[in-house]
Amino acid sequence: MDVTGNLRKMRAELVDGKAHYALRLFDVITPGVEVDLNALIGKSLKLEWLSTIHCVVTGKTIAKTFGEGMSYDAFRSSPMAVESIVRPELSRIHEGIALRDAEWEEAHHNQPHYVYLSQTSGLKVGVTRTVNVPTRWIDQGAVAAVVIAETPYRQLAGLIEVALKAHYADRTQWRAMLSDVRASLDQLADEREAAFSALGEPYEPFFVENAPPLTIAYPVKAYPEKVKSVKLDKQPVIEGELVGIKGQYLLFADGSVFNVRSHAGYQVRVSGNA
Repeated sequence: MDVTGNLRKMRAELVDGKAHYALRLFDVITPGVEVDLNALIGKSLKLEWLSTIHCVVTGKTIAKTFGEGMSYDAFRSSPMAVESIVRPELSRIHEGIALRDAEWEEAHHNQPHYVYLSQTSGLKVGVTRTVNVPTRWIDQGAVAAVVIAETPYRQLAGLIEVALKAHYADRTQWRAMLSDVRASLDQLADEREAAFSALGEPYEPFFVENAPPLTIAYPVKAYPEKVKSVKLDKQPVIEGELVGIKGQYLLFADGSVFNVRSHAGYQVRVSGNA
C-alpha cells in the first residue's frame, strides 16, 4: 500500500460492538481513497508529511491550521467553526436567528439532539445530533455511553448540558482515555438517575428514561505505558507497528500516539504492509 492525500478525521462505525476505522485521504478538498485501518493492526504503518497543508474549506495552501484544518479566514467565517459548535447553548437558529449561516445552521443545529453521559477518561456529559450516534462516542474514545435527554434543537440540549456541568466534566482527558478504561454499566445507570434528579421538573419532558446503554470495544492490541504525542510539524515521518486505534488516535508499539483529527488538511504519503 502506498497512497497520497490530505488527511481528514477518520471515518468510524460500530460493527458488532467494535469500532471500525477508515483513514480518509482527500485530493485537497475532493474525497479520495480510504484505507481500512483495522486491517493494519499489528502491521507496519508509515505516515510521511509532504510539507504542505491545504485548508479543508477553501483548498488553499496554508502555513498552519486553525480549528480543524482551516485557514484563519475560514475559521473566522465558516459555519463549521461557528461558536455554537463548542457552546451549543448559544445557538439561536430555532428562533430564526443565525450566528453565521442560516442554511447550514438549520441543517445541523435546528435538528433533534441528544444529551448523553459517556465513559471516556472518566464520566462526561455531552451533546450531539441524534444522527451522530454512535459515531460521536467512538470519536471521543468512549467505552460506554447512554442517552439521558432528547431535544428538538441544539440550544435546548446545550442548556441541559450547562445545567449538568456542575456535576460532570464536559471534556475528555485524552491521555487518560488512551488507556484500558473499562465500561461500568451500573455506574452509567446510577448517574443517569442522578442526572434526572439534578435537572428536575423543568427538563423532565425531554428525559429519555429507557434508552439502553451502549458499550464500544476498540481495535487495540496494547495500550501505551507512557503516552508520547507525535506531530507531523516536528516529526515529518511517523513510522512503526500500529497496535491500536481509539478515539481519533493511532497507537504505535513504541508508545507514540498520533491524533489524526488534529492533522486535518495535512498532505501525507501513507504506506504499509497491508
